[in-house]
Amino acid sequence: MKSLFFRSWSARNLTIAFASFVVLLTTLGILFYEGSKKTVAITLNGEQKVIKTHADTIKELLDELDVSMRSQDYLYPKASTKVNENLHIVWLQAKQVTIVKNNEKKTIWTTAKTVAEALKEQHIALNEHDKVSPGPQTAIKNKMKIGVTEAYHLTFIDGGKEQAVWSTSTTVADFLTQQGTKLNDFDRVEPPLTETIAENGVVNVIRVEKVTDVVEEPVEFAVVTKRDDSLEKGKEQTISQGKKGLVSKQYEVLIENGKEVSRKLISEQMVTAKQDRVVAVGTKDLALQVSRGEAPAGKELYVTSTAYTAYCNGCSGRTATGFNLRSNPDAKIIAVDPNIIPLGTKVYVEGYGYAVAADTGGAIKGYIIDVFMPSKADAYRWGRKKVKITIMQ
Repeated sequence: MKSLFFRSWSARNLTIAFASFVVLLTTLGILFYEGSKKTVAITLNGEQKVIKTHADTIKELLDELDVSMRSQDYLYPKASTKVNENLHIVWLQAKQVTIVKNNEKKTIWTTAKTVAEALKEQHIALNEHDKVSPGPQTAIKNKMKIGVTEAYHLTFIDGGKEQAVWSTSTTVADFLTQQGTKLNDFDRVEPPLTETIAENGVVNVIRVEKVTDVVEEPVEFAVVTKRDDSLEKGKEQTISQGKKGLVSKQYEVLIENGKEVSRKLISEQMVTAKQDRVVAVGTKDLALQVSRGEAPAGKELYVTSTAYTAYCNGCSGRTATGFNLRSNPDAKIIAVDPNIIPLGTKVYVEGYGYAVAADTGGAIKGYIIDVFMPSKADAYRWGRKKVKITIMQ
């Protein structure tokens, strides 16, 4: 019985010892396996991790991590690099982005973090006036669409004030909205709002105003003549003085860029009526009286003759006897030296016709006469010449 007990105890000890040995070997194996792993730092799309791995290459490591890599992805070092202790790996997954630049579309794969970086990768340089949507600092997302419109130079004239500007607008209307320019009811724009703007073009906003202007203007009076048989022919007498009237006129005035370009009469109203001047004009034949004796009728004289008009220098338009030459341009009058031919004498002048000696002149001395002509041209044609005069009374 005792022998049986000892045999049972010995077998149990052997089993425990064997089990302990197996556990020890397993533990040592696990410790050795884990201890043989390499420690690697890896950044996956910006997320940093520290892992232990038996992978031989970076590709194997990524496969362990179920990272599906495309050729467009960013990986450093390259996939075939051997995994070493304390290796640092960076992987960025590429995203598909569509860039539309000035209506030209291009689809790319990129690992850029922002819109600005993606455009820089594509060698798209931006200036401060270019338009980018979404903004340059926006984070890149898969399937993102980036719009780029390059700004161009043009000349903007608003109300006559010119300035050089940059624009990304397509039409004139878009450009004015971009500039914050408001149009009034009558303003004009060149070219039209719907027209496409060309590079280095000109957009001209003409500021138009329509205003009403009320002006009081004088009304000139007329000179009304009445025949008067009691007055000698050529004499005038004022019956009533004239007086100007006053009329109020309303105009529609068109002003462009501060300058008046047109004026249209809308209405007018008489404020004060005008009063015409009335003048009596004599029609009675001029009484020709001899002032210093009478020249014998039928006597012939040869004299030097010149010509003058009612508007010559120093002329008043009236003769020495008071005859109004300006009111009677067709009168036949000669200026004489009264010592030779008395005033009022009727004569016949060769080449001139019947006339009356009714005027004098400072230069008319002796056998000289000055014949009256209706115009300077007639006076010039007459010139200076010798003529024969026949005394008619």
